[in-house]
Amino acid sequence: MILNTGNRTDIPAFFSTWFYQRIKEGYVLVRNPYDPRQILRYRLDPEVVDCLCFCTKNPEPMFSRLKELDPFRQLWYVTITPYGKEIEPYVPKKQKVIASFRKLSQKIGVGSVIWRYDPIFLTDVYDLTYHFHAFEAMAQALNGCTKRCVISFIDLYEKTRRNFPQAKRVEKKDRIAIGKEFVKIGKKNGIQIMTCCEGTELEPYGVDCGGCMRQDVIEQAIGEYLEVPSRGKMIREGCRCLLGADIGAYNTCGHGCIYCYANYDQESVSWNRKLHDPSSPLLIGRLNPGDTVREAKQETYIDPQLRLF
Repeated sequence: MILNTGNRTDIPAFFSTWFYQRIKEGYVLVRNPYDPRQILRYRLDPEVVDCLCFCTKNPEPMFSRLKELDPFRQLWYVTITPYGKEIEPYVPKKQKVIASFRKLSQKIGVGSVIWRYDPIFLTDVYDLTYHFHAFEAMAQALNGCTKRCVISFIDLYEKTRRNFPQAKRVEKKDRIAIGKEFVKIGKKNGIQIMTCCEGTELEPYGVDCGGCMRQDVIEQAIGEYLEVPSRGKMIREGCRCLLGADIGAYNTCGHGCIYCYANYDQESVSWNRKLHDPSSPLLIGRLNPGDTVREAKQETYIDPQLRLF
C-alpha cells in the first residue's frame, strides 16, 4: 500500500516528533474527517507500506532523524513557490527551502524528490513575467536535484474564495503561455513539467498531464514495480494518483497560506494544534468514549515478478 502524509496537512514541517514516535511504535490512528468517531489503525511496517509519500513546504525538521526512515521506501514532494509573506505568512524563506530540497535529494536520491510549484495564480504583482523569472531562478537552483516539477493552477474552492477573495481563475491563454515557457525552462535544467487534474490542454507543449502521484511515478521513485488492485487506482474523477490512505488531519497546517484548501480558517487551526500531543497515536487529540477503531486493510503492492527490458 501507499501511505500518504501530506494531502491534509504538512507533517514534516509541524509534526515530525509525532511522526517519528509513530514510526517507533509501529502504528498510527487516523480519524475519518467525515465521520470523526470512525478511526482507522494503520501499521507502519515496510512489509505492508510500500512507499511513504510526503508533501511539505519545509522538510528540514525531519532531517535530524531521517535515518529512522531507512527501512521504508520514500517519495517526497517539496513545494517551493514564488510568493511573499502576504500570501504564505509562515513558510520559510525560499532560499532556505531550496537548500533543504538539495540536502534531501542528496540523502534519499534525485528520483525520490519532486518539486511542486503550485498553486499558480496571477495578480498585478505575480504576473506572467514574474512567474517566468521566478521559475527559471528556482529551476536553475534545483538543477541536478530533481527530475520532475508538478504545476497546477489555483482552484477556487469555497474556502479559497473566502480567505483569498482577490484570487481569479487563470485563463486558458495564460495557462498555455505558462506551460510553454516552463517546459522550455525545464528542458534546460533536466526537469520534466507535470500537471495533475488539469486536463490535457498542455500536453501538446510537452507537459506530462498524467498525474503527479500515479503508479509509474511512484515505481520510478522506489525502484519497484507495483501491482495495484483496481479499487486503489482512481480516487477522484480524472485523477490517476494513489491517494487513498492519508494519516494527516485537516485544519492543522501552520503555514497560513491564504490559498489553502485544507484549512477552514486560522482559528480552527490554532484550536486543533493546541490539542496535538506528540505521544498520542492520533495527530490531534486522543481517543474518546464512543470512538470505533478498526484495522485498515493493508497489503503490499510490490510485484515480485522479474521484468526483462
